[in-house]
Amino acid sequence: MMDLSKYYLAYLVIMSIATFLVFFQDKVNARSGRFRTRERTLYFLSMAGGAFGGLLAMIIFKHKTRKQVFWVVQLAGIALHTLLFLILL
Repeated sequence: MMDLSKYYLAYLVIMSIATFLVFFQDKVNARSGRFRTRERTLYFLSMAGGAFGGLLAMIIFKHKTRKQVFWVVQLAGIALHTLLFLILL
């Protein structure tokens, strides 16, 4: 049987990197007055496995830190995907 936890971990890493980059680009766009990423897109990426990257980007870039819902989404995503990973072990 395949070890699904390795594939799931790889998926989480890829999604976290992608989410981190989208948060970064949104921060750059916010500073320059350009087109912004929709908040629901940021929520979706975080809940789809990118919450680790989303949380890291929030902290590093100080982006979306004043909106409590973003903290809740990131922490809920981390909890969800940590639980799923542990189930796959």
